[in-house]
Amino acid sequence: MGSLDADTTTTTTTVGSFHSDKSAKVFVAGHRGLVGSAVHRKLESLGFTNLLLRTHAELDLTRQFAIESFFAAEQPRYVILAAAKVGGIHANSTFPADFIAVNLQIQTNVVDAALRCGSVRKLLFLGSSCIYPKLAPQPIPESALLSGPLEPTNEWYAVAKIAGIKMCQAYRLQHRLDAISAMPTNLYGPFDNFHPENSHVLPALIRRFHEAKISGAKDVVVWGTGSPLREFLHVDDLADAVVFLMDRYSGLEHVNVGSGKEVSIKELAEMVKEVVGFQGELVWDATKPDGTPRKLMDSSRLAGMGWEAKISLKDGLVNTYKWYVENVAKQQQQ
Repeated sequence: MGSLDADTTTTTTTVGSFHSDKSAKVFVAGHRGLVGSAVHRKLESLGFTNLLLRTHAELDLTRQFAIESFFAAEQPRYVILAAAKVGGIHANSTFPADFIAVNLQIQTNVVDAALRCGSVRKLLFLGSSCIYPKLAPQPIPESALLSGPLEPTNEWYAVAKIAGIKMCQAYRLQHRLDAISAMPTNLYGPFDNFHPENSHVLPALIRRFHEAKISGAKDVVVWGTGSPLREFLHVDDLADAVVFLMDRYSGLEHVNVGSGKEVSIKELAEMVKEVVGFQGELVWDATKPDGTPRKLMDSSRLAGMGWEAKISLKDGLVNTYKWYVENVAKQQQQ
């Protein structure tokens, strides 16, 4: 295990050796998902040569014995825990037991096995901005955690992710395992979920505008007034932040990861419309709810360490739409 400062309750920024340890075994849990695939691409581009990758069929992270056997056999030096059961409001409301149980099982099994195998130098746990209270101050600082009630529509997932943060902290305090946590803002990019019912706002807009363009529709109706403000981070930027934190951060408190830039849903929809090339009208259905007026992460701690997002929203949308056309829309046409 990596060595920690005597006082593990304080947040410390240190220059580590992750970047220079490119032959070490790195277990990327969830490498096929939106986040895990981006981390996989990033590590490969940096020259990491010993990535441990397992599909769900090859390794079920909810099975304790399977995880313990895997860690004992492979002896990874680094662990990036990007695996999770995720979904939108509909999925969270329909399968609350799955969202809390599966995520708790994954986290508990992986973090505990990382300690017990004896080879892990560092572990990074990835959470979500939904861990914060529904009425958290804006921008949302890390200190807002557990300061108020959660958003009811995703509390099952949020409670599991909060437990993951606390588990990393507890294992750091009691066992001196160098386990850190990062909480990203709203993510988008290749391998996102473009399901017509269960996707989040940005991939949903991309799909709807694309299908409207292909069908020759005269307009696209979007719920609400378009006034709410949201923050988006391209998943490749998150992967860059993950490597940055693995290399330079060792501390008790979780770290927010955001772009620091807000955009209204109206501006976002207009931008997606332009990127997709839809020529029809954009119609707002103001009888439908807007949702939370503003949701912005305070990422000043990470910025103070020297990291900032590099991919603009426009460039990220172009990249994501290209991937959608080549990998999702093309398959639907076949």
